[in-house]
Amino acid sequence: MAMETCSVIVALLLMGIVKSHTDEACETLPSEIHIIKFDELGRLARTCNGDIGVNKCEGACTSLVQPSVTTPTGFLKECYCCRESFLRERVVTLTHCYDPDGIRLEKEGVGTMDVKLREPTDCKCFKCGEYSR
Repeated sequence: MAMETCSVIVALLLMGIVKSHTDEACETLPSEIHIIKFDELGRLARTCNGDIGVNKCEGACTSLVQPSVTTPTGFLKECYCCRESFLRERVVTLTHCYDPDGIRLEKEGVGTMDVKLREPTDCKCFKCGEYSR
């Protein structure tokens, strides 16, 4: 490959004009979070917590920067972000509940707490600022 061609490709890569399929690695990955939930009655009657397995969006998406005579900055920027294309709602049960004094609650009805959460089921690259929903 001639030296001029090599330097043109390097310049295009630096400006983000040449996209590579390996640059996009947006995927849905399993993760674990720790949830702490207070009683919803407006007073601290109990607090419940637990470690819950959830999905998360993670990865990189190829963004584009190129010279432009029509933009004030002289560059046209197209930013792409990795995020969910759909959220599913599910109910998880927190099994470690405590009263305001820190004593574990084991009585039926107060020893557990159901919590609704929404998690990604499919992650994709989207133009930043635009939502799929």
